[in-house]
Amino acid sequence: MIDHRFSETERAAVYRAIAERRDMRHFIPGPVDPVVFKRLLAAAHQAPSVGLMQPWRFIRITDPQLRNALASLVEEERVRTATALAERSDEFMRLKVDGIRECGELLVATLGDQREQHIFGRRTLPEMDLASVACAIQNLWLAARAEGLGMGWVSLFDPVQLALLLKMPANSKPVAILCLGHVEAFYPAPMLKLVGWTDERPLDELVFHNTWGSIEPKK
Repeated sequence: MIDHRFSETERAAVYRAIAERRDMRHFIPGPVDPVVFKRLLAAAHQAPSVGLMQPWRFIRITDPQLRNALASLVEEERVRTATALAERSDEFMRLKVDGIRECGELLVATLGDQREQHIFGRRTLPEMDLASVACAIQNLWLAARAEGLGMGWVSLFDPVQLALLLKMPANSKPVAILCLGHVEAFYPAPMLKLVGWTDERPLDELVFHNTWGSIEPKK
């Protein structure tokens, strides 16, 4: 059998990037090296996509006023989310949910328009276009961690309002506001775990055998 594995050192680096990736909220203001930034976007663009449709579109936000407008949209949704959380409202409002004003680069990841033209792989699962965009975001995230940069995925916004603000075409849709930049340190564990908001579930609870909910019997 042909051995296609990377070297042991290379494999360890891949698994390290996966294990140490964090959804960052705290950034040190400062520019991202444009050469590195271009590499990160190239990594995102190399993501798999259903039917090779490449549905991702990235909008780079460089206008300070527009950056502030995005921050305001997120704040509006943060307040609405707190109301919906009822008894956990105060606890939620103490959380830092974005780094929009501090990060070195700000991107909005979106679904492109005219997606109905792509049928391959989407006839029964049209949401696979969204899954493809998520793969691109994950590529960007892991590459950023390998480059020593933090990234945060912000989903607290009204997609209709954000689309209008960015003058997006009909049938396109914003998926994520991505904060990218330098950090003082990476969280040793997911931030929501560190602050006691929630905890991770073990893998064994999420892997079934043959039928839903069937756990492999202990030997």
